[in-house]
Amino acid sequence: MNCYCGNSKTYNACCEVFHLNNGKTKTAEQLMRSRYSAFVLANGDYLMQTHHRSTRPISEKKEIVKWAKSVQWIKLEVLETTKGLENDTEATVTFNAYFYNAKKVEVIHEKSAFIKENNHWKYLGLHTVSQNNYK
Repeated sequence: MNCYCGNSKTYNACCEVFHLNNGKTKTAEQLMRSRYSAFVLANGDYLMQTHHRSTRPISEKKEIVKWAKSVQWIKLEVLETTKGLENDTEATVTFNAYFYNAKKVEVIHEKSAFIKENNHWKYLGLHTVSQNNYK
């Protein structure tokens, strides 16, 4: 089975590597993909670990995990990545994350900002966001 993030590798050879090494990815897109897989698995610890300390919603961790478990994740589409390579210090990744919620398909469209801190990529927050419902 392919990894939850949409790569053709298995989860064990893809996002699980980052889930086990505390999010030490080479690129911002790898971190974003591994965070999507963490949502699929409701891995709140990883989501908090890879969220930049200045914007980390620690008090919301339980609610985030509860919500992640309440929906059925369908797929991730990465639409655009700006910067975010090994030698960069900032990046944006635009994506669509599809899921079932109350028998309808919904999509989170997000342009996420990432920053490198102590040589590790961190999710900084939303650059822009919208959510659409599909029937």
